[in-house]
Amino acid sequence: DAVRTEEFINYFDYGYTPPTTRARPFSVTTEFAPSPWNADRQLLLVGIQGYAVPASEIPAANLVFLVDVSGSMSEEDKLPLLKASLKQVVPKLRAQDRISLVTYAGATCVALRSTPGDQHATINAAIDALGAGGSTNGAAGIDLAYAQAAKGFIKGGVNRVILATDGDFNVGTVGVKELKDRIAEKRKSGVALTTLGFGEGNYNDDMAVELADAGNGSHHYIDSLEEGRRVLVDEMSATLLTIAKDVKIQVEFNPGVVAEYRLIGYEKRVLAREDFNNDAVDAGEIGAGANVTALYEITLKGAKGARMDPLRYGDKPTASAGSELALLRMRYKSPEGGASRLIEQPLFPVVSAAPSERIRFAAAVAAFAENLRGGKYAEGFDYSKVAALARASLGADKGGYRAEMARLAELAGGMQTEPVAMP
Repeated sequence: DAVRTEEFINYFDYGYTPPTTRARPFSVTTEFAPSPWNADRQLLLVGIQGYAVPASEIPAANLVFLVDVSGSMSEEDKLPLLKASLKQVVPKLRAQDRISLVTYAGATCVALRSTPGDQHATINAAIDALGAGGSTNGAAGIDLAYAQAAKGFIKGGVNRVILATDGDFNVGTVGVKELKDRIAEKRKSGVALTTLGFGEGNYNDDMAVELADAGNGSHHYIDSLEEGRRVLVDEMSATLLTIAKDVKIQVEFNPGVVAEYRLIGYEKRVLAREDFNNDAVDAGEIGAGANVTALYEITLKGAKGARMDPLRYGDKPTASAGSELALLRMRYKSPEGGASRLIEQPLFPVVSAAPSERIRFAAAVAAFAENLRGGKYAEGFDYSKVAALARASLGADKGGYRAEMARLAELAGGMQTEPVAMP
């Protein structure tokens, strides 16, 4: 359950064409192709690409790094890695930006008060001085970090707390619900929360994701300096600058064309149908230049790939649906809030004669994750087939991330995956 298939898929960039204007901040790309693990089924790829804000137009940022300096953070893949990652950010900071450092362990401390971003030497010295020791009073640290964010608040800018930790909050308010409620209340002030995870052992991945969701932010796990640079430098605008709030996506399939469908992943992020039009229901944010990808596995009417017997009293399509495969709906709010806006786009079952490397690689990633989750839907498409499909669809592969995924699939195939009988 720790493997979230949608996060595997969305780790990669699929080269969607971006929108040309911020007036409609999303472009929609779809592709329909045969499933590589069952030729009697199809895959529908839906890609949402956010507007990429030019670097010259990125507003001033007020960033508060809330750093866990408890004793467990002393390991090399934790606080030392975090410090090295933070120092990669410093040269990118501008005079109009502001940065603060708040630490928490048994007690909380402001290690660097709100400082102009161009004071690089001062910021680097504060990062160098960070050291680990003590227990983990994260709740008090959150309160202090938001107080610092309020002091350095930039109207019309990016205001964000970035929590970096290796695990649970084991002192103070420890309940996830209490922490989520506290963060949800703070976001009303215009300060968002992003979470960064480090290390292993007591790392609470679920809590880090839930806190980021409550804070209108994103969660990232950093296990190398390269990944730290990717998240904090290369994808800085997508990580920090929100272009749309409460983004909701709904795909309604035409029962006259589609016999069955399955959304791959997103088990914990499915939106109730009645909440799609409810602007009071919170949903996810999308950052500048970010993209979101969803894959559906589909069985068309009359195909042999159905998993379930047909319903005796199935729904009937409306006359206007015709040969449409589905209707895609998106709702989103501007970063400033207000009423949501609606985008609608019909989709048609036009099968790609030659599936693109985009959908082939996305399918390989989905199958990799499905195998790691136990292979319930993999249908014999094992790690060797995943690696072969990934290697055949690498594309330009800037940064080598796709090749790395193929290598990981090959390594996974060589590992013991059957349960070991205990004496």
